[in-house]
Amino acid sequence: MTLSERLQNDLTQAIRDRDELRRDALRMAISAANLAAKTARRPLTDDELVALLGREIKTRRETIESFAAAGRGEIAATEQSKLEIIAGYMPEQLAESDLAALVAQAVDETGATSARDMGKVMAALMPKVRGRADGRTVSGLVAQELARRDVEGHRH
Repeated sequence: MTLSERLQNDLTQAIRDRDELRRDALRMAISAANLAAKTARRPLTDDELVALLGREIKTRRETIESFAAAGRGEIAATEQSKLEIIAGYMPEQLAESDLAALVAQAVDETGATSARDMGKVMAALMPKVRGRADGRTVSGLVAQELARRDVEGHRH
């Protein structure tokens, strides 16, 4: 069963169960997927759908922060619940140790030596971790690794 089929089946079940929160979260995700598929003029692959859901989650996080900052805690809590529902369809997240190993490997593969090479490392790394790690976390680890290697390089 594809991810798209799973979302559709779960939406049908949420409607039957009268689970409005789940229904609304899934409708939002399916609507975004349908729009992207229409734009692409073909059905989305599971990888493309995971990337799209990742963007939806990022947007929800920003919305939650806005509502929380505006003192609208109730709406922020609802949005957080919807985010968690969507996050349940994402691949299992990488452990920090696994992610750190992938970062070190990407730095080695690209021959990066300083923070100026960040873009090169991120370009090599993101396809490997897409959907399984937050981009902000990945870029932070890459920056740390490059800074560490830069310092070590200057010591010699």
